[in-house]
Amino acid sequence: MAESAGERRLVAGVDSSTQSCKVTIRDAGTGAVVREGRATHPDGTSVDPRHWWDALSTAIADAGGFDDVTAVAIAGQQHGMVALDADGRVVRDALLWNDVRSADAAAQMVEELGREAWVARTGLVPVASFTGTKLRWLRDAEPENAARVAAVALPHDWLSWRLRGYGPADESPLGPDLDALATDGSDASGTGYWDPVRREYDPELFEAALGKPMRPAQTGDDDAVVVPRVVAPDEAMGTLDVDVPLVGGGVARAGLVVGPGLGDNAGAALGLGLGPGDVAVSLGTSGTVFGVTDTEVTDPSGTVAGFADGTGSRLPIVTTLNAARVLEVIGGLLGVDHGELGELALQAPAGADGLVLVPYFVGERTPNRPDATASLVGMTPATTDRAHLARAAVEGMLCALADGLAAVEDTGVTVERLLLIGGAARNEAVRAVAAQVFSRDVSIPEPGEYVAAGAARQAAWVLDGRLPSWEVSATVVPADPHPEVLEQYRAHATR
Repeated sequence: MAESAGERRLVAGVDSSTQSCKVTIRDAGTGAVVREGRATHPDGTSVDPRHWWDALSTAIADAGGFDDVTAVAIAGQQHGMVALDADGRVVRDALLWNDVRSADAAAQMVEELGREAWVARTGLVPVASFTGTKLRWLRDAEPENAARVAAVALPHDWLSWRLRGYGPADESPLGPDLDALATDGSDASGTGYWDPVRREYDPELFEAALGKPMRPAQTGDDDAVVVPRVVAPDEAMGTLDVDVPLVGGGVARAGLVVGPGLGDNAGAALGLGLGPGDVAVSLGTSGTVFGVTDTEVTDPSGTVAGFADGTGSRLPIVTTLNAARVLEVIGGLLGVDHGELGELALQAPAGADGLVLVPYFVGERTPNRPDATASLVGMTPATTDRAHLARAAVEGMLCALADGLAAVEDTGVTVERLLLIGGAARNEAVRAVAAQVFSRDVSIPEPGEYVAAGAARQAAWVLDGRLPSWEVSATVVPADPHPEVLEQYRAHATR
């Protein structure tokens, strides 16, 4: 833990991810980390949001509390459907981004409107991950629950609402004021019913999803379903008027400024300080390729989603369901951890002598194959050993993301600097193979919680009225082109 904050003004950033909640408390001026905390989330693709609130409370306590913190912003996993009733209670467990039960609903919605129309109105083509398709699933599969829905939020919206003192009357000081719900453009842009160009909700698309009319919070007083008010990137959601009790005995004090928050990938972009020409490849359990651009992004194929970023620009993004999970699966099979798997991988040559792993272990989002399974091809007596399998795992993970990078470039985004982040990016074999598969220099920022850092940077922006510049140091792995690795992967992945 860093030294005492003294008289420095402190801001906090939260990353409420699929697996855990991380809190970073930083100096508002320099971005220096003062202290940090974390807590775990339960496994699964369907989760009671109460666990997120418990984990946030625990992570805040683990970080030493918020008594000396002036502003906070929460970043969270995108797309998760948090449906609330009129009393502010969660209607059912939230369906997370990686829950694919709404795949059929997504296909129906695409057929009804057409890909080009979806891209023109929302910047994306529906897949199972997006909130709108989950609402369609709820309408069709659980009509009784759908009938109870009075508001729809996303994970970071709901957590921010709870932190500001709202929620069920017996759990919160301010009660179930659904009109207090607020969000930001980056998270709203992943719902499938918000237009990142006009920066407005599309009521017709929402009603097509849930079968009920909608209204943004603080607009009108009818019985339409409430969706969060979208605030500007440098605008506060609000300031705590009362002390808000946290689970376990902690308190968020009155006077704490709460920023708009943002989606996790937009948070990472802000934490890394990405600008035009920068593209990041993130290797978490899932994988993402995203960049920042000032121009409109359209991809009728649906491969690249034209989300908003956390500053008012665009965040073209490709997401895969299988990234570090590939290393976990193959490492578990071989009985080794990530480091040992990397050592094995470096014992085999580039291309693994023709052994190819197509890593669709939990289906895939990009390409949109929710029911796909993984496959291993090219097995011979010479390639069926531990080293070749480890090499094929690392290459398969990175080749899938290289296809994502190519798709982002095809939309007109220029890649001048490629950054590799996430837990798996710390593996030496992953770094070396990335320089081969991507055939370009790969910049590796120092390890850090960049989603939480981006949220903290946003909190400082809201506090001071200007976006601070926080330095991010990185090392560069020189390009070591091996185009044959990607070529042989594509030969099997497209079958």
